[in-house]
Amino acid sequence: MPGNVTAICPGTFDPVTVGHLDIIRRGADKFGRVVVGLIEVPQRKSPLFTPDEREAFLCEALSGYGNVVVARFNELVVEFAQRWEARVILKGLRAISDFEYEFAMASLNRKLAPEIETVFMMASPEHGFLSSSGVREIAAFGGSVEDLVPPSVARRLAEMYPPRGL
Repeated sequence: MPGNVTAICPGTFDPVTVGHLDIIRRGADKFGRVVVGLIEVPQRKSPLFTPDEREAFLCEALSGYGNVVVARFNELVVEFAQRWEARVILKGLRAISDFEYEFAMASLNRKLAPEIETVFMMASPEHGFLSSSGVREIAAFGGSVEDLVPPSVARRLAEMYPPRGL
């Protein structure tokens, strides 16, 4: 069944991290198609990168995966999933705090669209600490994020926040 199921993996991806990519790639191994849903205008966040930049970062990082598509959206996650005929919402979890928030969202989504199942995938141990906000903070203070994000993101952050000398 999973081989012909479409899953969506929604997020702001501001910026996309190697942890995001790990979840998406692992999802691509489990599902027939993964639609990476890029939230264009997040409700509670002010993105560092434009939707065009975030989309370009994702497309470049995922170019080798034939069953992964990147698409923008500004609607309820379940409406986006229905538009793509997805039966699964794929979400990565790092810690208990992620679970509490994601469990509440999954319950609301289940109420709105009971035919769509939320599937949680645990972050790989080496990415369990990683967050976009942490990457933004490290970069803003001139720290290296090369091991935390795709090369194109690391280059762009280094342009925005030149490394500081010690």
